This record gives sequence, structure tokens and C-alpha cells, in this order.
Amino acid sequence: MTSTELLRVVTHLGSPTVLLAGDFMLDSYIFGDALRISPEAPVQVLKVMDRQYCAGGAASVAADITTLDARCHCVGTIGQDPEGRRLLELLAEMKADSSGILTLADRPTISKQRVIGLAQHRHRQQLLRIDDECTVPLSPKQYDQLYELFKAGLAACDLVCLQDYNKGMLDDGFCRRLIEAARQAGKRVLVDPPLKNDYSKFTGASIITPNRKETSMAVGFSIDRIEDAARAAALLREQLQLEAVVITLDKEGSYLRTADIDEHLPTIPLTVYDVTGAGDMMLAMLAVAMAGGCDIRTALQLANIASGIEVGKFGVATVSIDEIVNEIIQCNKGKIGKIREDLPILLRELEYRRKQNETIVFTNGCFDVLHRGHIEYLNFCRRQGDIVVVGLNSDSSVRAIKGPDRPINNQKDRASVLAALEFVDYIVTFDEPDPLRLIQQIQPNVLVKGADWAQKGVIGREFVESCGGRVELAPIVEGKSSTDLINKLGKDRT
Repeated sequence: MTSTELLRVVTHLGSPTVLLAGDFMLDSYIFGDALRISPEAPVQVLKVMDRQYCAGGAASVAADITTLDARCHCVGTIGQDPEGRRLLELLAEMKADSSGILTLADRPTISKQRVIGLAQHRHRQQLLRIDDECTVPLSPKQYDQLYELFKAGLAACDLVCLQDYNKGMLDDGFCRRLIEAARQAGKRVLVDPPLKNDYSKFTGASIITPNRKETSMAVGFSIDRIEDAARAAALLREQLQLEAVVITLDKEGSYLRTADIDEHLPTIPLTVYDVTGAGDMMLAMLAVAMAGGCDIRTALQLANIASGIEVGKFGVATVSIDEIVNEIIQCNKGKIGKIREDLPILLRELEYRRKQNETIVFTNGCFDVLHRGHIEYLNFCRRQGDIVVVGLNSDSSVRAIKGPDRPINNQKDRASVLAALEFVDYIVTFDEPDPLRLIQQIQPNVLVKGADWAQKGVIGREFVESCGGRVELAPIVEGKSSTDLINKLGKDRT
């Protein structure tokens, strides 16, 4: 799928609902400065600077899902402890539905505490991890309670995710019950499996997404080459009666096997800062994309992009649709170009840029026969901010304003000329006689018009200023206008 098609897909996923069952965990981080060696033992002394708490395990997938603008209904367990209460608070903050979370008195909330030091007072480095967990299976009564909570969420969901960290919840019998219930309800089941040599409990699921190491253990041979991944994917799909197998291959992307597809999908090489959470992000993006109506190959393309962004961040980090949109555009700048026919995609990109504290500048016009006055005017626009968006009157709009003999150049030609100017970032065409509706959609920080509009009144001024923006009037280059130039050319011909 082309970059433009991917942009259209990822900005139209809507807000599907994913039913997520698995091992919910609390991740905590203690950040400090490693100052010296302790006199009590040959260990580092860490001066604590900060503490942070994050969703881990299946809760990390829930965070990824909700950040992708989807809804997440969670089914799992926590302990009757402070860690469990904090995890519920985190789920509430991300607007995940935790009504399917069962609180148990006989086991702790699974928690992982990471101690992070600052090497040379600047660079973060994980020094130690402390795990608190109970991994024995639950009681039959507890499994029955979870099963009822799972079934209660099936009707309203678009897709089911099972995130298995081998911590006791998704034991063999219970996992099979969940898959069967989902199949009877007509819901696809997407599985992120643990490091284990027997995947038989996932038989009948729709899709499984093991990484290279997990795949190697499950099939009994090492996944060193793409050919190994192809053989393993075919084997797992046949053994487990799956719709598809997706083997994630870290920097090499992923391998996809379905009834019709047998393909390696490479990823764009990125700077890897921390691989923690990449698998969670892959699962979440696959789930949201497929729940939103994507085919498996398109969903996997988006998942590769999302996980590539995630590994460039420290620790377990979420990735938004806006970041994915920006990544696609940045990697395909020459292919996508400046002329935007799909306004919703442009609006998503502008929103992302706004969040990066970039100033959005908007102006509009016919720009029929480009001359020095236009060049200086657009250069003035560039000096007002970081991103210049030009609203270009369509051919029908120009005719309504200037008469049946205009424009001289059609809108495609006019847009192409504007796109060649380095100080113009985006061009979007509009059909209305005035740009008010487009200004309201773009919500620029700065609205620019020529100084000759001072007395006529700048369309959009009230809206922009009500949003905290400003209006700037560009100086006019005397004797330079398209109308005068066209009239002069007409006289010269006679």
C-alpha cells in the first residue's frame, strides 16, 4: 500500500473496541544518580531523583490501544494491594474499561520495579529490576469469574486480544475456553504468546505474533534467516489452525503467512534507544487496525511503523496516530508532496506539529499568474512562523470572484507552481468564495493577508483571535498584481 493510502487508512480507523485479556502488571521506575560505591558492599549508591509508575504487561497494551484512539475493555487480575489500586488509577487515566479486572486477595499485583541510574550524570542506564509476582494458576472459581467477565465484554467488542506473559492467568484450559467463546461470538482472536515450547493452547485463534526468540522455542529451530521465518510461520499456521502468523524480526521487520500471503515485510531502519514495549505496540496497532477494518497486510505495515517509533523512546512508551501520520509523511516527503487533496490527513499532521510547539501560518489567494509581489508576500508568511499553509481558490472559486475569463492557469498548474517554492509547506484547494470554513478547520496560529485588506476586513480575523492567534498584514509591492499583468499582456497582443 502506498504512503498516501496508508495515511488515508490510519486517519480513518475510528474508535473500535478491543477486548484485552492477559497478565496486567505495574511497572515502576526509580531514577537516580549513581554517585559512588557503597562502603557496606561493592555496589553502587543511587541518589533517588524521581519515581514513575507505568502500565505494564497487558496494561501496557491497553495504554497503546487507547492512545491509538480506540476503546479497550480489560479482563485480568490484580492483587488487593497498593500496586493494584495504582494500576486501576492508571487504567482510569487512559480511559480503559477496567470493569473486567478481578481483585484477588491471595496473590499480589504483578509488579516490576526498575532502578535507573545516570551514567556520567546524563545517560540513563538500567541497573536492576525487582519482580513481585505469583505465577501459579488461579483457582477454578476465579477462572469461572474471569470467564463470565470475558463473555460480558464480547458482544460490544470488535476484536479480542490475548496478551500472555506466562504468569498464570492464561493457563491452557482457560485460554482454550476464551478462544472458543470468541469464535462462537464471531470475533477474531489476536495472540501475543510467551516464551514457551508448546503453543497448542492457542489452537483455533486467528493470528499469533511471536518474536524471533519465541518462535525459535515454539518450533524447535533457530530463526536466523528470512527463510527460517518462512518455514516457521508455515509450520505454526498449520499446527495451530490459524488464519495468519506474524513473526516479528526486530530490525528486519516481520514475516507474514496467511492462506494467500507468504511475505517478508521489512521495516524502515531507525535509531533504537530501548526495545522495551515494542511487542506490545506491535500487538496494539495490529489489533486497532484490524478492528478498524484493515486487512492483515495493511495492519502489519502500520504496526511496523508504530513499533519502529516506540523503540526510539525510553522504556515502555505509547505511540499516537498523529506520530504515525508524521512518520509516514517524513519518510515519504518526496512521494506525498505539498499538495494535499485529503484535508483530514493534513489536519492530523498539523495537529501533531502544533503539539511540537510549531507555529502554523495560513494565507489564501488565487495565485493565478505568479509574480514578484506573490514571492515577497509568501516569504513574509514564512517569517511569521514554522509551517506555511496556502489555501488556494479552486477554478470555480476564482471564476466566482474574478469573472468567467479567469483563472488563466488552472488550479492544478497553480498548485504545482506554489509547491516549487521552498517557503510554502502545504497547499490545499477550496471551492468557497471565501476561506472562512477552511480557516476554522486549520485553526492557524497566524493568519496573513495583504495590507490592502486592512479597510475591507480580514475574513477569519475574529475566529483566529478568539483562539489566541494573531493576524498579520503583509506589505504590498506597488505595481505588482496578476490582474494588471494580465491586462498588460492583453494590450501587448493588440
